[in-house]
Amino acid sequence: MAGETGTRGKNYNMRWVASMVAEIHRILMRGGVFMYLQDKRDPSKPGKLRLMYEANPMALILEQAGASASNAYQAMLDIQPESLHQRVAVIMGSSEEVDYLNRLHSK
Repeated sequence: MAGETGTRGKNYNMRWVASMVAEIHRILMRGGVFMYLQDKRDPSKPGKLRLMYEANPMALILEQAGASASNAYQAMLDIQPESLHQRVAVIMGSSEEVDYLNRLHSK
């Protein structure tokens, strides 16, 4: 994602409001992608956001609006919860961007 000279051929801006609801609203209005990925330094933490009451509600809203949400490997709403407070990695946004990032993670 190296801007106009990168493989995507377009520039990106980084925004961080520290509120997933505000970030998702911006993405729905202007496009883009929200990512909160796993920290590979600590394999015991597969992500920061909780699947059942943070990631899944936003994923449902996004998918109903025609966007996508995943954990980089599968659709967020297809993940079977293992516990109430299960944490997951998150990629949410326009379907094109989420699909592209999922392909990068699968390599």
